Amino acid sequence: MRQLATAASLGLAAFAVFAQTSAPQEPPNLSEAEFQSCLSELRSSKAFAAITPATFSQYTGQLQPDATVLPLLNRQPEFTMPVWDYIAVLVDEQRVAEGRAAYAKWKDTLDKIEQSTGVSPQIVIGVWGVESNFGQNLGGRSLVQSLGTLSCFGRRQAYFRGEFASALRILQEGHIAESKLVGSWAGAFGQTQFMPSTFFRSAVDFDGDGRRDIVDSVPDALASTATFLKNAGYRPGQPWGFEVKLPGGFSTADAGRKNKKPLAFWRSAGVTLVNGDPLPDSLPSAGLMIPAAGGPAFLVGRNFDALYSYNASENYGLAIAQLSNLVADTQQSQISFVTPWPTDDLGLSRAQNKELQQALLTRGYAIGEPDGMIGAKTREAIKAEQNRLGMKADGRAGQKLLRALAN
Repeated sequence: MRQLATAASLGLAAFAVFAQTSAPQEPPNLSEAEFQSCLSELRSSKAFAAITPATFSQYTGQLQPDATVLPLLNRQPEFTMPVWDYIAVLVDEQRVAEGRAAYAKWKDTLDKIEQSTGVSPQIVIGVWGVESNFGQNLGGRSLVQSLGTLSCFGRRQAYFRGEFASALRILQEGHIAESKLVGSWAGAFGQTQFMPSTFFRSAVDFDGDGRRDIVDSVPDALASTATFLKNAGYRPGQPWGFEVKLPGGFSTADAGRKNKKPLAFWRSAGVTLVNGDPLPDSLPSAGLMIPAAGGPAFLVGRNFDALYSYNASENYGLAIAQLSNLVADTQQSQISFVTPWPTDDLGLSRAQNKELQQALLTRGYAIGEPDGMIGAKTREAIKAEQNRLGMKADGRAGQKLLRALAN
């Protein structure tokens, strides 16, 4: 599995929205002596049995802990943000356009990958877009430093120790150079953000150069992603699911992604496609997923479960699924789902975040250049404007605030 059971890593394309989810925390003070003692214990532990003393010394001899990774353990937008904020920033017009361009550029490679794995090219593109914005953001943290720190401090140390050992094995066997083994704070790396242990289970050499290079080789990275999904139970020729319309008075007692039932069951209950057409026979069974009461509803099959396995979040899976739909349908201009989210204050796209930041700059707030990333300075400026406008001062970037500042 790429992810923690509760997902400690996420797509770096989503990293920009981290700061909206909670107030920033100061990194703790870490004991250097405790860190060195921990590393000494790890050296002789069973988890590191495959790592030679020379390798361990080479990469940990001068290693210092990185305290800044610890506050991030509990701050993941796919679990803490409203789903409409999460989807808005991950599936926007810019990402859809870039996804369609990426699909066109890599179509021949993606078609070959589909032939060998059965995984839809658009699904692979969706993962690539959410994980690294099509290779534009691979992360810059040293995996050795991040995973070494998380192996000795904070929660889930047993998990991170396994990933730390796998990272050292990658270096020991010469798969990826140390300078290239960088990524997210939790240790995910490459074009589609594999954890080190996942590299050994799913990474493949698709370009034929004798190396499994998921950092610099797009074919290797995309084929490795498809291999992961295939191993996770992806079913060729089946959709991930589809948005549906529920009849009036419908009971949600049978809802739940895991509670899969034959399509005939849902038809008999009055469920249709969102446009009113009858449910197709493209899925043998599906579960009813309702991310937010009163909002869009979806029937999802085994292929959605494969997406879920990538990062253990239904919101995350839904972002990939919707992006893949929009990449596949180049005539579709509507980015959002047909059924609106149950809110009167939708989230902002990256372009709208930039508009909001420019409005704050115009009002004199020193928040730096507008980049679409809602960081601590932007959030504090938002709170100040929310107070001035008599709004709830929660630091959230939403449509209401953007409209108010545009007037």
